[in-house]
Amino acid sequence: MRTYTPKMNDITREWRVIDAEGLVLGRVATVAASLLRGKHRTYFAPHVDTGDFVIIINADKVVVTANKAAQNFAYHHSGYPGGLTSKSWQSLMDNEPETLVHDAIKGMIPKNRLGRAQMSKLFVYAGGEHPHAAQQPTMYDTSAIRRG
Repeated sequence: MRTYTPKMNDITREWRVIDAEGLVLGRVATVAASLLRGKHRTYFAPHVDTGDFVIIINADKVVVTANKAAQNFAYHHSGYPGGLTSKSWQSLMDNEPETLVHDAIKGMIPKNRLGRAQMSKLFVYAGGEHPHAAQQPTMYDTSAIRRG
């Protein structure tokens, strides 16, 4: 018996919108990573990019639980000696919420060229508007991951 591998003609990509207002950062990231990888598809294959395009709006209204905003830091290294910089999650939430959400999702995607192709289908916006209306995206039901 041979393993089925989806071909490019078999893959249908959809555009999904996730409204992150009031949602926990990790829960948004896991749902978005799953949609980007295509794990919700019946023909999912780990070596083929079968995922959807994901638009995340209201990234500035995402919730970070406990005291993580003050305790956790995002690190970036320039590649030069002494080039390590760090920013607290609180400063990222205030100034660059798109970066915080993007990096959380990026950590859940494979670190190879397939993962980079999957991350190119992610669009994160701080406000409630996005410029992708022409693609006719559908709203993703977040009732299962809402805090309640």
